[in-house]
Amino acid sequence: MTLFRETADVSVRPAVPGDERALADVQLAAWRHAGLLGAHVLDLVDPAAMTAQWARAITTPPADGFRVLVACRGADVVGLASVAPVPAPEGRPFDAPGGAILALEVAPDAQQRGHGSRLLAAVVDLLRQDGADQVHTWVLDGDEARERFLAGAGLGPDGGARDLATEEMPDGSQATVTERRWSASI
Repeated sequence: MTLFRETADVSVRPAVPGDERALADVQLAAWRHAGLLGAHVLDLVDPAAMTAQWARAITTPPADGFRVLVACRGADVVGLASVAPVPAPEGRPFDAPGGAILALEVAPDAQQRGHGSRLLAAVVDLLRQDGADQVHTWVLDGDEARERFLAGAGLGPDGGARDLATEEMPDGSQATVTERRWSASI
């Protein structure tokens, strides 16, 4: 008796021209699902501008080592990762460089299916090929799901923090969110 077992058609590949709209859609949907920035902030995001920004990132990255990857379920883009090189620290030219994960998002309906793990593994493989020995990324305060994911992959908070302005308030002040840096040796 032959048993038929269905297998998932999933992959990670470099982003190509034509992926930019899906990248913007995935990123906005993931941000909305996370609920950390607030709908009023996300309503200020221009999807056309975000799509154009992804198109530039794919076709004309700012330097060598900048990459955009997509996770696919069949032919559908369901996740994204972008990575940038981080040079060795000044004054320590023999230290290996690192890499920064600028974005890592999975569409809400595709989460918890291994897409994020495949993207992270691909990013680490690319960084290692470039000679990097460390990786870092930034996590918004309150993003417990991302913290669990990164901790499970071996990253942890390293003490770095930054505040980002999100919007101007009616009184002229700036609303901010705090991000914490998470890192790991690779």
